Amino acid sequence: MSIRPVVSQTQAQPTLEGAGVKLHRGFGFHDPKAHDPFLLFDDFRGEVPEDYINGFPWHPHRGIETITYVLEGTVEHGDSLGNAGTLGAGDIQWMTAGSGIMHQEMPTGNAKGQMHGFQLWGNLPSSLKMTDPRYQDIPSMEIPEVVDDDGTIVRVVAGEFWGKTGPVDGIAADPQYLDVTIPAGVKKTFRIDTYRRAFAYVFQGAAAFADASRPSGVLLEKEVMGQEVNIRDMSGNRTVVRFGSGDEVTVQAGEEGVRFLLISGAPIEEPVAWHGPIVMNTPAELQQAMKDLRNGTFIKPAH
Repeated sequence: MSIRPVVSQTQAQPTLEGAGVKLHRGFGFHDPKAHDPFLLFDDFRGEVPEDYINGFPWHPHRGIETITYVLEGTVEHGDSLGNAGTLGAGDIQWMTAGSGIMHQEMPTGNAKGQMHGFQLWGNLPSSLKMTDPRYQDIPSMEIPEVVDDDGTIVRVVAGEFWGKTGPVDGIAADPQYLDVTIPAGVKKTFRIDTYRRAFAYVFQGAAAFADASRPSGVLLEKEVMGQEVNIRDMSGNRTVVRFGSGDEVTVQAGEEGVRFLLISGAPIEEPVAWHGPIVMNTPAELQQAMKDLRNGTFIKPAH
């Protein structure tokens, strides 16, 4: 067994998206190789409706999959194929845009006006760029949850973990998508297949992630369960932790506990031609997609 080294720890950055939604972007629109097969990760979180109520009106997608996970509030969604619905707290939508779809997502806060959710973009390989679009809407009650003796809770959205299999299936990235809550002072190790690339997103509390090395300039956390070596700085709210190669991730929860997403997938390792919500392999394919948008052939006729 080998611990995955911590390649980087970065803070999600505030940005505006859609029709003026205030959110924090963990990564996206930079080096697509860094998180391959994932392209973008957003944390949309607001305490007042003015921060998110204008939502994400009609926009196109082609060549990717979008994964929306709602924690608070609701998100009403619809598409050009006639699909429509509402995601509530704990629900997941995994949309395969494939050959092309027009889509909208309109968030509404809970009774206190709070809204919180995440959106992750997964790339599609060239062989599936033009596949038929499809939805997987998963209600919260269908997501298996595992509770360990030490109080650790893991929701298994996709992939296999501790004998449970997430309800999302048939995804090109072969993902493992976990929502992990670890109580204060607890140290846990999670197995991740070596062929997957992995990152964690800390969004509540704080934790220290064990490292396989001591990169220069990185302070070590010396007061966590007596561990004096190979423990990175405490990662807190809105921290993206990117891991290198290995088969284990070890994390030590801080004094208030921690909640984070642990996401991994099989790299696609293909060229990326990217413009907004359209991701193809070549500039020519990207130009064709834009032409299809202009001339009304972006969406395949329904079968």
